[in-house]
Amino acid sequence: MSDRVLVESVGHPAGGGLQTVKSLCRPRLFQPRQPLFGGRTRRLAARSETRHEPPARTGVQQLVEPLDDVTVVGEAADGPEAVRRIDEQAPDLVFLDVQMPEMTGLEVVREVGVDNMPLTIFVTAYDQYALDAFEAHALDYLLKPIEEERFAEAIERARQQLQRADAEALRDQLRGVLREYAEEDEEDAGIERFTIRSRNRIYFVDTEDVQWIESEGDYVALHDGEEAHLVRKTMKQLEQELDPDRFLRVHRSYIVNADYIEELRPLDHGTYQLRMASGTPLKTSRGYSDNVDALLDATG
Repeated sequence: MSDRVLVESVGHPAGGGLQTVKSLCRPRLFQPRQPLFGGRTRRLAARSETRHEPPARTGVQQLVEPLDDVTVVGEAADGPEAVRRIDEQAPDLVFLDVQMPEMTGLEVVREVGVDNMPLTIFVTAYDQYALDAFEAHALDYLLKPIEEERFAEAIERARQQLQRADAEALRDQLRGVLREYAEEDEEDAGIERFTIRSRNRIYFVDTEDVQWIESEGDYVALHDGEEAHLVRKTMKQLEQELDPDRFLRVHRSYIVNADYIEELRPLDHGTYQLRMASGTPLKTSRGYSDNVDALLDATG
C-alpha cells in the first residue's frame, strides 16, 4: 500500500499551515519520483505558505515533490481545518506550521491529542519554538527558509521512525498471537491439581489421580480410589474447568475420569454400569448418554 501526504496551506502572512503524507488511497497532488521509505509510499502532510512567503511554500512542496513514495493528499488553511484533516486522513507524517490562523501548531497537537498525532515536523521562522515543539513530541523542526540538507535529515529521521513503527506493529501482532495461543493451551489443559483445605492443613491432589467426582451439595468429593477429598466447587464449574477429553459427566452426580474406567455394562434405555479402577460401580443416566456414546466412539 502506498503512503500519502496531506498538505495544509494557510492564508496568514506570518505563518504557514500543515502538509501531511498518507498511504495513497486517493488521487495524488504530487507525482513523486524517488523512493523514500523502502518501497512503501508514505502519507505526508505538507505545509504550504502564503503568497507573502513563497520561499517557504516552495521549499516544502518542491522538496517533497521528487520523492517517489510520498504523496501529498491535501492542505488545510488554518488550525481547526488541520485538526479535521488529521482526524479524517490519518497521515503518517505531518509538516505543521507553528503559527497559523485561529490555532497555533502546538494547539493543533493538543487538540488532536499527542497519542493520536502522526509523526510531526514543525516548520517555524522562530527558533524559540523548537523547545516547545519537542515537548509536544515533534519528530523534528525546520526553520524557514528550509534548507535542502536539513529537510533531507528530517525526512531520513521520519523514514527510520516509520520503519521502526512498522516493525513494532508486527511484533505487537506476533505477541498477541502468542498470547492467544498460550491462553488457549492453558484453557485446553484444564486444572492440573486441586487445592484441598482441611481443618488442620492445606494439601494438593493432582487432577490425573482423580478417578471420579461426586456431587456433595455445595461441595464435590474427589475420589482417588483410596479416599475422598472435599472441594468447594459445583459440578457445573468443574465441567467447564476440567479437560473435556479426559473428564466426562455421566450422571447428575458424577463426573468420571475416562482413564480409570475399566468396564462398561449396557443397561436399559441407553444407560451403563461403569466399573472404575478402584472397583467402585457407577451408573450413568439417560440425560448424559451422549457423553458415554462419544467416549465409546472415540475408543473404537
